[in-house]
Amino acid sequence: MKQFVITPAAGKFLIGKAIAKHAAVAKALKKGAVVIVAGTTNGYVAEEILSALGQAKAFRRDHFYRGIILPPDRPKFSTGRSYDESKFPGDVVIIKGVYQKGKTIFDMVDDLREGDVILKGANAVNLIQRRAAILIGAPNAGTIGASLPAIVGRRVKLIVPVGLEKRVYENLDDLALKMNVPGVEGPRFLPVPGEIFTEIDAIALLTGAQAQLVAAGGVCGAEGSVWLAISGKPEQEKAAETLIKSVVTESAFSF
Repeated sequence: MKQFVITPAAGKFLIGKAIAKHAAVAKALKKGAVVIVAGTTNGYVAEEILSALGQAKAFRRDHFYRGIILPPDRPKFSTGRSYDESKFPGDVVIIKGVYQKGKTIFDMVDDLREGDVILKGANAVNLIQRRAAILIGAPNAGTIGASLPAIVGRRVKLIVPVGLEKRVYENLDDLALKMNVPGVEGPRFLPVPGEIFTEIDAIALLTGAQAQLVAAGGVCGAEGSVWLAISGKPEQEKAAETLIKSVVTESAFSF
């Protein structure tokens, strides 16, 4: 067994590398559509997929988000959440391997069909339930609200890339009942019917090794980090070590 500390930034990078190799994504890239909904984790996903397609020069991660959570002590964002979309480039929409620059999930959702894939990040993940949930700020439920008719109505596959730092242990449906009651302040909360994909899943997909979350936390830039114990055949553990070394020094997101 080998043990590693992975920061949230390194985890995003790791997830991005693995999603680019996901079988459902690979199939949809060839024959259908992939929609990568903007978010900081999905910025890495988009970068890795577009790099594999030879189209990375058309994309930058800098402003690939709609709302981000910031420290409450920033005077400009007293709520701790920013919705500045002035430099938003659009979601990443790829149809039969070609990046449709400037389009969003709202442009595409009515055309999506079974076999297509939506990638949408989350704000909470319950590892036991294997479910994720999304904070909702928009009165129309935002991008996930637009996506659900395709996901539920037409069997479009939803994959939820989400870092382990967002883990919660309460039942997500119970949390939704509490947070969505009329009169409650702050965002609403929506559990979603998708395939969650964390750093643990990324390691398994890329190396065959099994990872376990055994501890967490840190300081001086390691805040939010996770401590993973990784086991497998010697060659799998070695592959996991090489993989993690390739992402472990990734810099934290800067705003």
